Amino acid sequence: ENTSTCFCLEKLVFTSNCQKYCENCFIFFIGCRYCLTTNIIFGVTNRSQCKKCKRVSIFDITKIISINSGDSVLDNFLFNIRNNQLNQLNITKFVYDLKSNKYLIPSQIYTKTLRTKIRRRLIRYIPYSQLINVKKIEEGGFSIIYQATWLDSPNYNSIVILKRFKNLQYAKKYFFKELESNHRCYKLGCTVNETFGFTKDPKLDDYILVMQYASEGDLHKYLQKEFPVIDWKQKIRILNDISLGLFAVHDSNFIHRDLHSGNILVNNLNIYICYKIGDLGLSRSANDTSLDDEIYGVIPYIAPEIFKGSAFSKESDIYSLGMIMWELTTGCKPFANVEHDHSLIFNIIDGVRPEITKDTPECYANLMKSCWDSDPKKRPSICEIRNTCIPWYKYYNQFIENKYGFDFVAQFSQAELKWKDLIVSKKLGPEFSEKSHPKAIYTSRSLNSYISKRSFIFSKRSSIFSKRSSIFSKRSSIFSKCSSIFSKCSFINSSNGMYLIF
Repeated sequence: ENTSTCFCLEKLVFTSNCQKYCENCFIFFIGCRYCLTTNIIFGVTNRSQCKKCKRVSIFDITKIISINSGDSVLDNFLFNIRNNQLNQLNITKFVYDLKSNKYLIPSQIYTKTLRTKIRRRLIRYIPYSQLINVKKIEEGGFSIIYQATWLDSPNYNSIVILKRFKNLQYAKKYFFKELESNHRCYKLGCTVNETFGFTKDPKLDDYILVMQYASEGDLHKYLQKEFPVIDWKQKIRILNDISLGLFAVHDSNFIHRDLHSGNILVNNLNIYICYKIGDLGLSRSANDTSLDDEIYGVIPYIAPEIFKGSAFSKESDIYSLGMIMWELTTGCKPFANVEHDHSLIFNIIDGVRPEITKDTPECYANLMKSCWDSDPKKRPSICEIRNTCIPWYKYYNQFIENKYGFDFVAQFSQAELKWKDLIVSKKLGPEFSEKSHPKAIYTSRSLNSYISKRSFIFSKRSSIFSKRSSIFSKRSSIFSKCSSIFSKCSFINSSNGMYLIF
């Protein structure tokens, strides 16, 4: 066959003129050197028996199964990923299908069976020489983001994002974690931003993540630019995409731990705009309940229980989602008008939340408030959130009619009218909000200094309360003694006055 693309639409890797294979689904196209028949092989093997002439061809699979990034730990990681995916494909069943059904066309094995099993692309090592036009576009708390063109990408010369960690300490700690988290949480069709693999800069000798490009940047920048045209229909579309991404993370039994609008990436695909969860560098398995030596994040998006010493959880992710829901209604980041210090932390612990806008439908407000409830047990799960907002999304996209009398329909209709009035009267949106405080910080950072201050103030408060308790208990003791004395006394009234007799 003269094709250069696999059935899964990935580019085929050519090992010779008559041998090519797909790194993603382990399909091999082997040309028989005796009768020139092209044989399709499913699974990794070093020999091929021609279906027509029955002769056996032997070929070298060393280059196919080995990864040579220069780091044995990463090579083993990628090799294990390939093995796991290969095991999930259950190649033996496909061989049986071929033998038992003489009418089965080999290419149908992918379309009928493999496609349902291959839910993620393989993470790969990408030679740095394949990346050109590298330019810096942004700098975050722990990393520097670049834009580049990947010459040998599956989509041919596609634009990608490169993520380089700022220093060796962060690189060692988070690079491998983010690589693994992305592989486990990303599934084809979900709204988690894809990590294609990693590369190594030969000059600086450090590893860099290669990720899917987001043409519109992050959600906050998008809201700043487009807020006047983002009606409630669009808000529900955004919420649907974000909740779908968080569902993929939680369904993989992971916790994001750093969810905010700067980590929601927006990609304009011309046909539609896609909103995806990104930056899984701080994510962790939900089974890992150990407390961190350091807490990283953005204060307004962090759940109150974290500041009181609890570990991050799926419930703390839901709190962060509640803050993003509020941001969708205003175009502004929460608590932008105050300094992000221990005072704000105390306010969050005490239940202070951003003011809800007048155009927010009651059903949306109720869901948002339940997400940012102070009690983690009262917050909805991501499945419950999906069950609530999917009917909103379906109605707006005319997948369902209002023949069932949904309460939310009237609420969203009124919300659209109120939203238009507020936009026209210039009373809603980032342009007309209060000026941002110079010490309102929205990049992820270590919050340990604030946590230690919080602990000190809490201990001071506890000391004051304990002193007050001691004083009250002493007063109580005195009153009790007095009461005992008075109970043993009797009063005598006389013309000269009232006397106590013991």
